[in-house]
Amino acid sequence: MTVSYRRIYAEPGPEEGPRVLVDRLWPRGLSKADAGYDEWLRDLAPSTELRRWYAHEPDRYPEFRRRYRAELAAPAAAEPLRHLRELAAAGPLTLLTASRAVELSNAAVLAELLDEQG
Repeated sequence: MTVSYRRIYAEPGPEEGPRVLVDRLWPRGLSKADAGYDEWLRDLAPSTELRRWYAHEPDRYPEFRRRYRAELAAPAAAEPLRHLRELAAAGPLTLLTASRAVELSNAAVLAELLDEQG
């Protein structure tokens, strides 16, 4: 299972497989026609409350990661996570985010979780 993550603003690479946006909000300044994505799973994004608390502050990432993984353990996330696992099992999967610090984003946490469940 190969799950990667990157900014949605980056040009698609040749071996990315399906590109799935996992942010709750649509990326600023990007039209849907130009986004180069296959699906948008906004229901897998962190809750609005968690996203606002985190505010992409690097020192809050460990706690954000813990809280977000707890949200992903909720029953509402089961079906979208199953769908992502199926996509990843079929070949490369790329999770997309608008975050500038992708390594500290929800996409990174999701990729880690999918790799663990691989």
